Amino acid sequence: MLQVSTDPSLFDLGVIHGFLSTCYWSPGIARERVERAIRNSMCFGVYDTDQPRTGDPSKPSQVGFARVITDRATYAYLCDVFVLESQRGRGASKLLMRTVVEHPDLQGLRRFCLMTRDAHGLYAQFGFGPTPDPTRYMERVDRESYRHP
Repeated sequence: MLQVSTDPSLFDLGVIHGFLSTCYWSPGIARERVERAIRNSMCFGVYDTDQPRTGDPSKPSQVGFARVITDRATYAYLCDVFVLESQRGRGASKLLMRTVVEHPDLQGLRRFCLMTRDAHGLYAQFGFGPTPDPTRYMERVDRESYRHP
């Protein structure tokens, strides 16, 4: 059975860092940086409660994750969303997204943003869409920052 939790004691940092360090949006990210990001964000883990965690059978196996950077009043940015490839097709991404957008601390926000290269269909199911006026969006990007500790 799949379950979503915000309990940081359940996060499997090996799984989270292992995925994020190899995915297209954060290749090479250092584990310490992932740990710091998790400490300073609202995070959601997806777990298979029927599968014990390797190395700690008292905890369920982590199969997905999402991180939200937010002030919990006006703005939220959804990032680092993933479901392990071996676990896809079981409804984990929809369960995760439903849990995120329905979380009590994320209600009434003026803006809830995200960036994606390939999951537009999933996010559209939860009310996300293109920026109405892309001329207003700006960013400052350091594409080399993950290469340095």
